[in-house]
Amino acid sequence: MAILQGVYVNKIIGREKEICLLRQIQHSKKAEFVALYGRRRVGKTFLIQQCLSNKGVYLECAGLKDGNMHDQLTNFIKSFQAVFHPNLPLAIPRSWRDAFELLTQELKQLPKSKKIIIFLDEIPWLATKRSRLLQNLDYFWNTQWGKIPNLKLIVCGSAASWMLNKLINAKGGLYNRLTKTMLLEPLTLAETKQYLENNDIRLTEKQILDVYMVFGGIPYYLDQLNRSKSIAQNINDICFRKDGLLFSEFPRLFKSLFDAADINLMIVMAIAKCRYGVSFKALLKKIGKTAGGRCSERLSELEAAGLIQKFLPYGRKRRDHYYRIIDEYTMFYLRWISEVVDGKEVPKSSNHWTQISNTPAWQSWAGYAFEGICQKHADNIVKKLGLESIGCLIGSWKYIPIHKSKENGAQIDLLFDRNDDAITICEIKYSSKLFSLDKNDAKNLLNKIDVFQKQTKTKKQIFLALITTMGLKRNVWSEDLVHNTISLHDFF
Repeated sequence: MAILQGVYVNKIIGREKEICLLRQIQHSKKAEFVALYGRRRVGKTFLIQQCLSNKGVYLECAGLKDGNMHDQLTNFIKSFQAVFHPNLPLAIPRSWRDAFELLTQELKQLPKSKKIIIFLDEIPWLATKRSRLLQNLDYFWNTQWGKIPNLKLIVCGSAASWMLNKLINAKGGLYNRLTKTMLLEPLTLAETKQYLENNDIRLTEKQILDVYMVFGGIPYYLDQLNRSKSIAQNINDICFRKDGLLFSEFPRLFKSLFDAADINLMIVMAIAKCRYGVSFKALLKKIGKTAGGRCSERLSELEAAGLIQKFLPYGRKRRDHYYRIIDEYTMFYLRWISEVVDGKEVPKSSNHWTQISNTPAWQSWAGYAFEGICQKHADNIVKKLGLESIGCLIGSWKYIPIHKSKENGAQIDLLFDRNDDAITICEIKYSSKLFSLDKNDAKNLLNKIDVFQKQTKTKKQIFLALITTMGLKRNVWSEDLVHNTISLHDFF
């Protein structure tokens, strides 16, 4: 069976919920207007093409980055011609109203038994300034297309903030027009394993984790892996050679997603310097007035794009939100690749990444990256802890004593505030072998629990869970302290 983009044709890895929803849309007895959004390179176009391109009349028109209105209409008429009049040259419409009028005429002639899929890909690029595409989309949906029960209109975009503001949460003409919305997220660790196996790349779970810490669950990035090379060789070729995709992908990613790419990049770089996240107030101090009065809006853009996450640390008031980086490639680029791109670090050989990955600096950073991946896979942890029926709030916690105070500080990577009058505190450890708790580790963990109880004044029962990559080697310290153990295997 032929392979396309790392996936067997007609077989999509993961995406069960999305496929189920697309089937419902396909078989719906009413007109459907669907907005699909998600991070660039996450596989939105491929999903629609594989699920719906052979389900009847299928018209796909993709926006052109930085193209003007004439460019976009040229692309539309070529797609339109290929579907409806393949042997007849057609003039380029003067406006989107004219283009949609042509389309409406053809739609009315199709039998009602025929499924019609209209897919407008990268609609933020199609909707150039003063093009009035959205106004015409609203008009034709409201007056014509919404009355055609066999029509399914799907609009898609990587610029998530644009999709949310202009379509999904729009207060203007398109308000309440959408019948479905879909957010396509990166693959999980388990889905990444399945994806790689379908590309004939078979790795251990630890090796998959190491790949995930660089590429995340982005299918297009995973497609770059060469199965005849080691993980270290692949990372070196893809991330540290000038012709490697991820060597120069980062600035392209920002320019494709944001109008104010430079400002948003500055904000991300400021957040990335704070390992455990940064408060909104502290972030404003770091970036000064450069972000202007739209800092909250820009943070929302970055969050919608899947690059950062807004969170409320345990015990904080609702207005005390923090921000942290959650995109694996972004974290990896800013810590390791950017130094080479900027000339601060010169690769000493083709073995550059192998040398780095054996340093204490990498081990420390990998521990940080693993913490973020654990937070993303919190549902797996909840299941392993048996908390699904109990219910809980997920969070993290940190206490920094006042300067020159004799009090101890503490950082808790992940905690579950349970509905059964208990709290499970998680300690996360990244290592290449069985983790063995020693006397110093035990002392540190006891201090965390003590500081947490003292500072939060909680009366809840405290449990300690240890999350490790390769498992825990039982000894006297772990037997006394650890109530639950979770390994990387539980994420698969």
